[in-house]
Amino acid sequence: MFIFKARGLQKDWNGETLFENIDIELREGEHLALFGRNGVGKTTLLNGLLGRNSFDAGNVQRFIPPDNWGMLEQAPSTSAALTTIDFVQSGAKEEFKLKKELEHLQMQIGESNSELLDDYNSVYEQFLAMDGYNLEPDAEKCLEEVKLVKRTWHTDFSQLSGGEKTRAQLARILMQKPACIVMDEPTNHLDQATIEWLESWMQSYTGAVLYVSHDRYFLDKTAHAMYELTAGSSERFVGGYSAYREQKEIERRTQEALYQKQKQKRAALEQTIRNYQQWFQQAHKAAGTDDFARAKAKKNVSRFKAKEKELERLEDQQVGKPMDNKELNLKLEGSAFSAKRLVHVEKMSFGYGLEKPLFIDQTATIYRGDKLAVIGANGTGKSTLLKLITGTLTPDAGEIRLNPQTRIGYFAQELDNLDDNKTLLDSMLELPDMTQTEARTILGCFLFTREDVFKQIKNLSMGEKCRVAFLNLYYSKANLLVLDEPTNFLDVATKEVIEEVLQGYPGALLVVSHDRFFVQKIANRIIQLGMDQWVDYQGSYDEFIEDSSKEKTVNEADIQELELRLTQLMVTEDVEDESEQRMILEEIRAIKERLAQLK
Repeated sequence: MFIFKARGLQKDWNGETLFENIDIELREGEHLALFGRNGVGKTTLLNGLLGRNSFDAGNVQRFIPPDNWGMLEQAPSTSAALTTIDFVQSGAKEEFKLKKELEHLQMQIGESNSELLDDYNSVYEQFLAMDGYNLEPDAEKCLEEVKLVKRTWHTDFSQLSGGEKTRAQLARILMQKPACIVMDEPTNHLDQATIEWLESWMQSYTGAVLYVSHDRYFLDKTAHAMYELTAGSSERFVGGYSAYREQKEIERRTQEALYQKQKQKRAALEQTIRNYQQWFQQAHKAAGTDDFARAKAKKNVSRFKAKEKELERLEDQQVGKPMDNKELNLKLEGSAFSAKRLVHVEKMSFGYGLEKPLFIDQTATIYRGDKLAVIGANGTGKSTLLKLITGTLTPDAGEIRLNPQTRIGYFAQELDNLDDNKTLLDSMLELPDMTQTEARTILGCFLFTREDVFKQIKNLSMGEKCRVAFLNLYYSKANLLVLDEPTNFLDVATKEVIEEVLQGYPGALLVVSHDRFFVQKIANRIIQLGMDQWVDYQGSYDEFIEDSSKEKTVNEADIQELELRLTQLMVTEDVEDESEQRMILEEIRAIKERLAQLK
C-alpha cells in the first residue's frame, strides 16, 4: 500500500520555477530520502507533501492524510514551561488536551460549584473513554525506546541539548502512532554518538520515513531508496548514497557509449551523403549523353534518399552527450616545506574561566603529510583546539610550537574571518598584483556570476561564503590547512569537489567535521578527544571505528569478568588474617580502578 503518490509537481517562487515535473511515491514501511543540490526546493517539496503549502501544478494522492504523519522539526517550538514528558505526551493531542483540562478544573473546582463539577465529570468520562490514564506510562515507554535518560524527563524541554531534543521529538512522534515520519536534515547539529543512535533506531523502525539529508554516511545506513531532485525532474534510485553513485556512473558510461556510437554512425552517414552528392554532380554532366549513366543516377537517387531518411531518424533518436555539472574549479597548492614537524603541542592545558579545563597536560604533534581529523562528542573542545593551534586562543599551561616554516590557512566554522562589508571584487583586488580581469576570471572559476562580484560578502548565502573562504585558502600558500566544519552549508556535489582537492593537497590538514563520509575520504590519522584523554590513531575513519568496536567488545568482556570477581571479593566472609585482609582490599581497589578506566 502507498502512503502517497505525486505526479507532475511544480512550484514557482517569485515568478520563477523552483522545480517542475516531479514524480514521487512512498510505500508503507519504506525509508525514502530526497536528495539534490542546495536551492532545488527539497524542504519546499516536503512542506507541500505535508499540505502546509500548495503546488502550482501537478497532483498529490494521499492514501493516508497528513494528520496521521509525524514531523521531526529542525527547530521545534514549545512552551518553556512544558517538561519533556509533557512534550512527549502532547503527541497524543486529544488525550493530552483532556488531561490538561482536568488539571485546570481540579485547581478551579470547589465543593459548592456544581457547574464546574459537572464539567469535570464530563471531561473525566471522556478521558477514561480514551484510556487517558495510560498516557504517561505510554510516554515513558516511548522515552525508553529512544533511550533518553530519565534525569531529563521532568526537565523543561527547552533546556535539552540538540541531540536530546531530537530523541524527545521522536518519542513524541511515536506517541502519535503515525503511518509516516517526515524529517528535514535530521542529523544537523547532532554529535556523532547521537547520529549513530539515530541510524540504529531508523534501521529497526518498521514504519515509513520520508526525509531530506545531505549526510552521505547516514543515507548509506538508512535509505531503502532515494529520489534525486533537479529543477526539472526527479529520478528514483534503489539503495543509499553509494548505490546511487554506482548507478549514476553506470548511467553516465552507458549514455557516453551510446552517444559516441551514434556520433560515429552520424559521421559515416554524413560522409556517405556527401559522396552521393559529389557523384551526382559528376553523373549529372554525363547523364545527358550516356543512357547507362542516366539509369545508374536514377537508381542511386533512391539510395541517397534512404540515407537522408536514416540520418533524419538518427537525429530524432539522438542521445545527448552526458552533461557535466558545473563544478568548482579549484586546486590548492602548498608552499615548499622540508621539515618533518609542523606543529608540536607540549603538555598543553586550557579551560574557559572557572569551568573544568577542557584539556589537561595534552601532547601531540602534526607531521608533514598528515591528513588529521579531530573527532569527539559535542563539548570536548574540537573547535577550541583549532583556535589554540591557529593562535586565536592561548593555552593556560604548556606550549604550542610552530615550525618557523609553517604557514597556516584557517577556515573558521562561523566564517567570521571574512570581511562582510567588502564586495567580492574588492576583496580580490586587495591581493598583490591582482587585476580586475583576472579577479573576475578567478571568481568565475569559483562559480560566481558577473552580477555576484558586486555583492557584499554579508549578503551572500552561507554556501557562497564557504566558497569565498576556500578562495582565500587558494591564495594563502599555506602548508597546513586548519579547517573547522568546512562542508557545512555545501551541497554534496561541491563537497565531492572539495574532497578531491584536499586529497591532492601536498600540505598537511587539520580538520574538524561531523561529516563522516568527508572524514573517511580525506583523513589518514584520527585524534578522538575525550574528557580526560585523547586517542591518537594512525589510519582511516572506518578503520578507527572497526578497531574501536573490537576494543569495546573486549572491554565489555573484561568488565563482566572484573565485576564478577569484585562481587566475589565483596561477599567474602570475614578473614581474620590481617595480611590476607590487606591483599583482598588491595585487589578490590585495583579492580575498581581498572573498571573506572574501562568504563
